[in-house]
Amino acid sequence: MSPTHDSPERLPVRGEARGSHFDRSFGRGGERVVLTDYDPKWPYLFQREAERVRDALGPAALEVEHIGSTAVPGLAARPCVDLLLLVGDAADESAYRPALEKAGYVLHYAEPDFHDHHVFKGPDVSTSLHVFADGPEPRRILALRDRLRADAGDRDRYERAKRDLAGRHGDSVQDYAEAKTGVIEEILSRAPGAGR
Repeated sequence: MSPTHDSPERLPVRGEARGSHFDRSFGRGGERVVLTDYDPKWPYLFQREAERVRDALGPAALEVEHIGSTAVPGLAARPCVDLLLLVGDAADESAYRPALEKAGYVLHYAEPDFHDHHVFKGPDVSTSLHVFADGPEPRRILALRDRLRADAGDRDRYERAKRDLAGRHGDSVQDYAEAKTGVIEEILSRAPGAGR
């Protein structure tokens, strides 16, 4: 029987529990890494998408945050606005998935063995919506963002690493993401609230 939107528990879960990285099996491996200079419209795009998510979910959206490099003024980034959505139970897709799909979001993949992480693609801009329940992983994501916003040295170190790694791994978002792990962990070791 094929899955339907009325029965989200039957929909296939794509991806593997491989940390917070993408699995090549659902098409991310061939995407090129293109970094652009910071764009001052990114906060506006975040606000617009955050309002869409809050309108769709109401009180089920416990927290909506701008994350990733587009959330750090002055930092070069892949031009995709990342949002973090905290819900009560990320494993309970029925509590948020139908409303997000009605608002135009599409489930891209889920990692049930990695904090029940779900990623949705946005309806009309390059947007990734990362859904978690509150816990250590979303707090690490926020700690990295906050550290990069607050510390120019770490922000510059991260941008240099990103540009170098994009040059070496530009033909694969997966390889690029994995290659950033070392510099991210180094920065997180200095970040308050990273849950170490």
